[in-house]
Amino acid sequence: MDHAADAHRTDLMTVTRYVLNEQSRHPEARGDFTILLSHIVLGCKFVCTAVNKAGLAKLIGLAGETNVQGEEQKKLDVLSNEVFVKALVSSGRTCILVSEEDEEATFVDPRLRGKYCVVFDPLDGSSNIDCGVSIGTIFGVYMVDKDLDSISLDDVLQPGKNMLAAGYCMYGSSCTLVISTGYGVNGFTLDPSLGEFILTHPDIKIPKKGKIYSVNEGNAKNWDRPTAKFVEKCKFPTDGSSPKSLRYIGSMVADVHRTLLYGGIFLYPADKKSPNGKLRVLYEVFPMSFLMEQAGGQAFTGKERALDLVPTKIHQRSPIFLGSYDDVEEIKALYAAEQK
Repeated sequence: MDHAADAHRTDLMTVTRYVLNEQSRHPEARGDFTILLSHIVLGCKFVCTAVNKAGLAKLIGLAGETNVQGEEQKKLDVLSNEVFVKALVSSGRTCILVSEEDEEATFVDPRLRGKYCVVFDPLDGSSNIDCGVSIGTIFGVYMVDKDLDSISLDDVLQPGKNMLAAGYCMYGSSCTLVISTGYGVNGFTLDPSLGEFILTHPDIKIPKKGKIYSVNEGNAKNWDRPTAKFVEKCKFPTDGSSPKSLRYIGSMVADVHRTLLYGGIFLYPADKKSPNGKLRVLYEVFPMSFLMEQAGGQAFTGKERALDLVPTKIHQRSPIFLGSYDDVEEIKALYAAEQK
């Protein structure tokens, strides 16, 4: 890479410019989605700044409350949730918001409503905040095609395949925003000197087969047979190939980001302790599965394509296997064999 030339680039593809270009695909578009995304981006920038100075600002630690999942809320969780709720409501383009931190869905005041539903985890991996591990925000967007005065929870309890867009923002050694509007996946990195997300990972394609598997092996004694067989095969392949490497951070955004770039598979299976899985369908499983499919990979729940799942509750959980096409194909074959 020619760093000197790179430093003097003037034709920068910012995330706003990218979304405006995408808007041109739809002549009927009025810019509503562009406005909504600009508010999501603003929320990501705000949280990134808060994460970077969390230790100095005494934002690290417990807020003294538990959220709907029964997890102790961190101060940054509470702050991040407030930031995104206010940013999304003030955009004037949303009607229903579903956050991991809020027990009930937020129905936007009718005077401020727009046609989009946004589901989000404001700060995923927050148990890693205090030790400086990468954490992130996950979001998904649905569109409501009906009278906004008659919206209900059913308008957000849709299968993931109906999502209009999905993405995540990872707060790590750099701040990285990965997004898809249904036409491939693109990654942007925040340039702090400009305050802009710049396109750094255009048209991300996950390798067809990977050399990494990512799972919490501490739960191994409670796994079902297909998962146990798959992980055993990763470690002790019978076809003469090299074993896969285990990489597990414990922050979904960081683990999925690595899987997306390097290939392999991310697993969070059901087990005896959590027969319905641990990850939440609407704002964790669906957005990440949407991105994986857009990048050429697959996402599977152990029973069906993840994006075909129809949730019945806003905080519903599901098992998930997502990543390189061939690797997910293997786990699908093991589940199919188990059912025979």
